[in-house]
Amino acid sequence: MALFLEFLAQQWILAAALLAMVGLLIFHESRKAGPSVSPQQAINLVNSENGVFVDLRDGGDYKQGHITGALHLPVGKLDARLSELEKYRDNPIVLVCKMGQQAGAAGKKLRAQGFGKVYKMAGGMIEWGNLQLPTTK
Repeated sequence: MALFLEFLAQQWILAAALLAMVGLLIFHESRKAGPSVSPQQAINLVNSENGVFVDLRDGGDYKQGHITGALHLPVGKLDARLSELEKYRDNPIVLVCKMGQQAGAAGKKLRAQGFGKVYKMAGGMIEWGNLQLPTTK
């Protein structure tokens, strides 16, 4: 550990440059997937701009409880069922998964296909449940 600290003291410019590049890479990758919105912001987007919630979880999780009116497109079948989202191309699409992790990759796919208003819901259905927001079975 002492050698590592000595290296950092002597090569502080390299260490700072590495940290800056890693930070920029993380920032860039997160922006490509689309911005994150809280559950409250997601509700406002869907209601005010005629958007849609897209639930990316598997069938079992979806049946246990989902957002009312959410379109169920499991992340593994997203490419094959992309045509179901065509009518929402110009509307907000809020991607929802279990904890907010899979929504990033799905958001990248949708943005690459030309969907402009793609958002991922921060915290996913776990956050939705923590806020005691309603679900449908």
